[in-house]
Amino acid sequence: MDWQAHRHDWPHAELSRFVEAGGVRWHVQQAGDRGPQVLLIHGTGASGHTWRDLFLPLAAHARVLSIDLPGHGFSSLAAGDGMSLPGMASSLHALTQALAFAVDVFIGHSAGAAIAANMVVTQQLTPQALVGINPAWLPLPGLAGLLFPPAAKLLALTPWVPQWFAKQASSPGMLDKLLDSTGSVLDDRGKALYARLVANPEHAQGALNMMAAWDLSSGPSVLRQLRCPVHILVGDNDRTVPPMQAQQALALLSNGHFKRWAGYGHLVHEEVPLEMGEYLKEIASQGSQ
Repeated sequence: MDWQAHRHDWPHAELSRFVEAGGVRWHVQQAGDRGPQVLLIHGTGASGHTWRDLFLPLAAHARVLSIDLPGHGFSSLAAGDGMSLPGMASSLHALTQALAFAVDVFIGHSAGAAIAANMVVTQQLTPQALVGINPAWLPLPGLAGLLFPPAAKLLALTPWVPQWFAKQASSPGMLDKLLDSTGSVLDDRGKALYARLVANPEHAQGALNMMAAWDLSSGPSVLRQLRCPVHILVGDNDRTVPPMQAQQALALLSNGHFKRWAGYGHLVHEEVPLEMGEYLKEIASQGSQ
């Protein structure tokens, strides 16, 4: 996406900068001058904008870093296996090293939670806490789990598909259908930001490449290796990641904690940002003690 075309009204644009690390040109936003260092990682098809209403409240109590994943938002695509789960975890770790940002608390939404867990295990990190919001840690059940990666790979390799998808997604009513499929209800500002993302072929290509390279078969093993406190926050109206998977993940963790957010969907942190922010600040402050 063209930063110059969107920077005039993108959330917290005044805090944005670009950093080269791990083979990616990252769009990052950073704020806060005290407290634990908190890394925010969004999920597939989103961008750092998903934290827009949480970012500054958290930054009042912590040093917060938000990123656009490779190929998403304003960050560049990663080459080779850089769009895979281990590839993203490795390049994101390279970014935190380049910024001298030793993460105390990981907060990941959906696929972002899987990246956080992979980073902790593969890079042998010792954070004070890891938070997964509607985490996508385990393979999808049933037929979806068997068909999803191959189908995504076929779409990602078809040159005209990102342009077609962006055009379809920007048609009247399509965005509402996409958001309805998450089980979440967003305000007009949130809808408008997602409308910009889904209408952009470069962003669509990034999301498709990520889905095509995604493999969660090692998810159970990764969860068993986590030793830090892991907080699972689940909107029970999530239609993207089955809420039952959170209970399955909880059983694999040695130090897991579960909180249910009744009536909210996959984007619960965007639906109730004030309440979620207070809860996350409490977790971060506990971790820094």
